[in-house]
Amino acid sequence: MTFVVTDNCIRCKYTDCVEVCPVDCFHEGPNFLAIDPDECIDCALCEPECPAEAIFAEDDLPDEFAHFMELNEELSRQWPVLTQRHDPLPDAEEWDGKPDKLKYLER
Repeated sequence: MTFVVTDNCIRCKYTDCVEVCPVDCFHEGPNFLAIDPDECIDCALCEPECPAEAIFAEDDLPDEFAHFMELNEELSRQWPVLTQRHDPLPDAEEWDGKPDKLKYLER
């Protein structure tokens, strides 16, 4: 099983989750983070650290976010690994909780 970053990370990109990941499975894009499902060890440390509540266990992934499984896998193959926390995007608080943000995903 793996964990999955979903819609609410887009345009927020809090990186608190990265600090606790023991296997460096997070990858950073311009305005989103992705988890490499092959590297994730299902330790569950990242989920409670996400201030945007954008991370779900694969088994708990809401149906409306099912496509984020493939998206995380795809983007984690393209983007560099992120190993240290940094500040969220400047307008993260404004975007936190807004629905349907997939159209704003920058690749």
